[in-house]
Amino acid sequence: MPRRTATMLASTLMLIVLLCAGVFIPVPYAEMSPGPTVNTLGDHDGEPVLRIDGRKTYPTDGHLNMTTVRVTSADYRMNLVEAVYGWLAHDNKVVPHDTLYPDGKTEEQSTQENAEEFSQSQESAKVAALKELDVPVKSWVIVSTVVKDSPAEGRLHAGDVIKSVDGSAVREPADVAELVTRHKPGEDVVFTIVPAKEQAAAEKENRAPKRTEKVTITTRASDDAGDERAVVGIAAGTDHTFPFTIDIELADVGGPSAGLMFALGIYDKLTPGSLTGGRFVAGTGTIDDAGKVGPIGGIEMKTVGARAKGAEYFLTPADNCAAAAADTPEGLTLIKVDTIHDALGALEDLDSGDTADLPTCTAS
Repeated sequence: MPRRTATMLASTLMLIVLLCAGVFIPVPYAEMSPGPTVNTLGDHDGEPVLRIDGRKTYPTDGHLNMTTVRVTSADYRMNLVEAVYGWLAHDNKVVPHDTLYPDGKTEEQSTQENAEEFSQSQESAKVAALKELDVPVKSWVIVSTVVKDSPAEGRLHAGDVIKSVDGSAVREPADVAELVTRHKPGEDVVFTIVPAKEQAAAEKENRAPKRTEKVTITTRASDDAGDERAVVGIAAGTDHTFPFTIDIELADVGGPSAGLMFALGIYDKLTPGSLTGGRFVAGTGTIDDAGKVGPIGGIEMKTVGARAKGAEYFLTPADNCAAAAADTPEGLTLIKVDTIHDALGALEDLDSGDTADLPTCTAS
């Protein structure tokens, strides 16, 4: 066999071996890509995304689209060829698997966590929008979760309202941990609560709760590294009562990043006129009860997905601005926002045509 032919054959065989290896060798990476984008002012799967009953609403137009990111599942094992393709593809992003699923988190655990964050983001979106409209919202601190096999298991329950700890009034979720950690492990702490069932009955009957209970729990040391601290094994959260019904219907979406766009959609439906002036505005960002907008992951995927659907403007959390501006899709203007008030101001400027001073994102 001629040397040239032998060399070509050997090279071909080596290429085949490398390709086969690339297909079958798993690598510790996951992939992110642009996901669906949904207009919070419109319908999804034939149903309104936002439904408000018990309060006058107004017609809206244009788009206030929330954006999403698709990710490979926790148990999917990407091969080398797919990783290389993802690195080369402009619209996809390959990241270490642990970035999306830290500490060996399973698909089920990730889905549950995302669902909880999505639910909380909806509540905060409602509160932020109504506060911006000066509509009173009743809030209180509750037991959000109880850790299995903890001192609180069987003593406190999810939904219990925490009125005080050791006689000190509780006004914010952070107050609970601060008061508990004043103790040493092994000491007793006294919770004054409204049981979840009593609270639910009071809300249904539109009355104040009729009874409270005192629950004494013996603390134990936390499992965290570092200085020893006392814990009882609960996470505190916030619950609200709204003066009218606001339902957000959007299945198969998780995480907290749609909070800003839900809040803006609610605000738009409850006020005369149109926030967008008929324009296609998309965006992202977490939101808290005070209207503060927080950063999210996958910003580059979200801007690509929004522009592909026709968005002209993208409301961008301030802390995501640099990353988003580093590779902005052509024809998309990134508007920097730090609060819901910033977003409303920017939309007002767009509606009036006064865009010269819009707070746009820069790469630096």
